[in-house]
Amino acid sequence: MYDTVLLPTDGSESTETVVEHARDVAVRRGADVHVLYVVDDRAFLTMDDDRAAEMTDELRAEGERATADVAAAFEADDLDVTTEIRRGDPGDEILAAATDRDADLVVMGSHGADPTRNLLGSVSQAVVTEAPIPVLTVDVSDESA
Repeated sequence: MYDTVLLPTDGSESTETVVEHARDVAVRRGADVHVLYVVDDRAFLTMDDDRAAEMTDELRAEGERATADVAAAFEADDLDVTTEIRRGDPGDEILAAATDRDADLVVMGSHGADPTRNLLGSVSQAVVTEAPIPVLTVDVSDESA
């Protein structure tokens, strides 16, 4: 049923809880895990080119660290784990990665029912709404406060 699990990460400390849920599913099902980090470049539109390039490099380095940390959490489980960094709108890129990797399940954090976040549009809400596959959201609102 779940052969490939997509696990987006933003590199925050709350990712640990999300990883625990993804590990549980992946280990029980013997699923491959694909760890994804998206460099959200939407804020760069108003920056000059040099500053935007600098920020992109910094975020890409953060993504390399974040995906490596998450992948390391699966090392002892004898699962096939891959990592990827994309650039763009996080919701769009998560959905694209799910399609590209033929994922059966997305496991990601959510900041819960905070109405101010939903008014602004959360990434997890966008993915849940648009994904053609199941999305397991893990409430991380207490951990990132």
